[in-house]
Amino acid sequence: MSKKKNAKGKGSTPATLQLERAGVDFRIYEYEHSNDHMDDGYGVEAATKLGFDRHQVYKTLLADTGDELVTGVVPVSGHLDMKALAAAVGAKKAAMADPKKAMRATGYVVGGISPLGQKTRHRTVLDEGALAFDEILVSGGKRGFSIGVAPKDLIAVLDAITAPIATW
Repeated sequence: MSKKKNAKGKGSTPATLQLERAGVDFRIYEYEHSNDHMDDGYGVEAATKLGFDRHQVYKTLLADTGDELVTGVVPVSGHLDMKALAAAVGAKKAAMADPKKAMRATGYVVGGISPLGQKTRHRTVLDEGALAFDEILVSGGKRGFSIGVAPKDLIAVLDAITAPIATW
């Protein structure tokens, strides 16, 4: 997989900069975001507009364990299993973080939160299903901007762990 420069020239994001600093190959995928079709969510919009399987496009969600914020990365075709996420990080429980808290902690807007380049580094758990793909797509740090990256590279850059945290 080779890095592909952004065709529209919109520049880098903290997410792409983190991958560049780590020397990781990645691809940039852009699409025109529209608020008109948000019933299914931002990730489903990305999968549909970019023509990818919904199991290959991943959404980034922040959860609060009471002690810390944790980043969960799951396919847009599923949901984040809070009990499984809590178990993966050794917590008793987890709940979705307040969106305002998530935006402050990551430096990104909802719908554009990337697991990469977050303002504050959080423990990250990637759903183990990602390992079935050579490339998965994650948010690049803004709506309409996705990054294609090998799951093993994402794990290495984020010092992430994998666990079965998605549910359908």
